[in-house]
Amino acid sequence: MAKQPIPYKTYLSEEEIPRQWYNLNAAMKKKHEPFLNPATLKACSADDLKPVFCDDCVEQELNMTDLYVDIPEEIRDFYKMYRPSPLVRAYCLEKALGTPAEIYYKLEGNNTSGSHKLNSAVAQAYYAKKQGLKSVTTETGAGQWGTALSMATAYFGLDLIVYMVKVSSEQKPHRKEVMRTYGAQVIPSPSDTTAAGRKILAEFPGTGGSLGCAISEAVEKAVTSDSCRYVLGSVLDHVILHQSIIGLESKAALDKYGITPDLVIGCVGGGSNYGGLIAPFMGDKIAGKNETEFIGVEPASCPSLTRGKFVYDFCDSAKITPLAKMYTLGCGFMPAPNHAGGLRYHGMSPIVSELYHEGLMRAVAVEQSKVFEAAEYFARTEGILPAPESSHAIRVAIDEALKCKETGKKKRILFGLTGTGYFDMSAYKQYNDGTMKDYIPTDEDLAKGFASIPDIPQNK
Repeated sequence: MAKQPIPYKTYLSEEEIPRQWYNLNAAMKKKHEPFLNPATLKACSADDLKPVFCDDCVEQELNMTDLYVDIPEEIRDFYKMYRPSPLVRAYCLEKALGTPAEIYYKLEGNNTSGSHKLNSAVAQAYYAKKQGLKSVTTETGAGQWGTALSMATAYFGLDLIVYMVKVSSEQKPHRKEVMRTYGAQVIPSPSDTTAAGRKILAEFPGTGGSLGCAISEAVEKAVTSDSCRYVLGSVLDHVILHQSIIGLESKAALDKYGITPDLVIGCVGGGSNYGGLIAPFMGDKIAGKNETEFIGVEPASCPSLTRGKFVYDFCDSAKITPLAKMYTLGCGFMPAPNHAGGLRYHGMSPIVSELYHEGLMRAVAVEQSKVFEAAEYFARTEGILPAPESSHAIRVAIDEALKCKETGKKKRILFGLTGTGYFDMSAYKQYNDGTMKDYIPTDEDLAKGFASIPDIPQNK
């Protein structure tokens, strides 16, 4: 029972910005399998990871014991520019649907990057600066991560090279200009600036690229450059740690009204926003403190959870990164050039993969036409133009609310609105023009990707 009706928007005070991140790794009874060194096939040590990632991030990546990790004050100071972000009760959407469900969403698009990505970008840029590095490299799919990181590196005075998935750079030229405005160098990927890029171009002429391709190029550039490290916007444990601020703020806002969500829904590509949103709620579920259900929503065009294999695979297309035990379509899988944006990744976070494998969450795959149908409905009822990625969660939140209408059962639904869609107008144009097509890989398409999964003893 709620203590009082929740207002349209609930804001925490500046003082209520969390002082610690929540480490979902520590809450999990069954930990995910360790990353493997591709040369030795042994568990990666800190020394294996430090040539690629910032030292503090490596320490966080390997931390399986501390439930809470302190947020440095310099990062909290940056957070104060745009956090706490509002928790919104979707009264207008509820009314339009005629559902007894209560729908809440955590709005993460209220910053210039337009998404949740800034939460980890500022942390990783801070740690790079603290370490005395001069530059960092990264990849970006839809552009939110590259935009966020360019803002963070500008703030801390670091150089940045962004490898942007080629099809996204073509669909969203203005995203590139925002990154350049903040001082980043942006290179469409795959490119001829790296050996990995040239190899991929030779194997897949005319490809629109993928996050796996862009990761390969960014990692190669980092390890062959002086005073430089690679920073990743999703997948890894330390990124989910940073993104746990989303879930912590959501829980704190709901706690004010005595509300525990029955359903928590988020879009999943690499898994960072979803892992961050569910973190404290999932920790409570594991501890037997709630009966919340969790749903991860992925594009039908890149269905790593719903149609992938739970095996060790490379995190990049050129097979130069450590191996992760995850649900994957194979590092050689090339997704269709659709508008799933940052969700076009062949694998899934090891944390999210383990939770799914243990049956602690379920997954749903949706076609992009249905995603944009939900996006348009949400825009017309709630007045916010959502990002395509976020709209995957909106689609399933609406579907679940309609189930409540059919059954008459009231549920409290929380979903993550990870960002706004104002750089995605070419996608909205296709939907409005009726030219949008749904891309669903056939079993034969998936078989080609599965063939790229490494044949190692751990996968037997």
